[in-house]
Amino acid sequence: MAPIVVMGVAGCGKSTVGKALAERLGLPYAEADDFHPAANVAKMHSGVPLTDEDRAPWLAAIASSLGAGDVVVSCSALKRVYRDVLRGGNADVFFVHLVLTPEAATARVSGRAGHFMPSTLVASQFAILEPLQPDENGVGVDAMLPLDKIVEKAISRL
Repeated sequence: MAPIVVMGVAGCGKSTVGKALAERLGLPYAEADDFHPAANVAKMHSGVPLTDEDRAPWLAAIASSLGAGDVVVSCSALKRVYRDVLRGGNADVFFVHLVLTPEAATARVSGRAGHFMPSTLVASQFAILEPLQPDENGVGVDAMLPLDKIVEKAISRL
């Protein structure tokens, strides 16, 4: 097995899928939102998109957790360069990209209660999203599928 990152824009279901995948595989689960410094959370809560500079310590902390062994982490990992940091030289890190439309993501984020990420930031995530490339270890999965189907598709490609 290898470390697994469930990735995608806000509202795609990273946390839900990550927890289900970890449970199914008997692996520990880590939520990338828990790695954000307080300043990042405050910035997003106020509707300001994070910069690459803001994301650097967050990505480094997540990469450290991936280096600890087999684990499932949910993380937006929107750009290839972010995924390269998360890999940390480990080509075995496997990415599950949950794919959905901007409209579906915005609707899902708008329906969440108590989360720091406002729906107004969804467009900024799509603006920088770089889908998985053919040379990256991973799979794209339709985020609108039922949870069990998403998990099955991800496991079938591991």
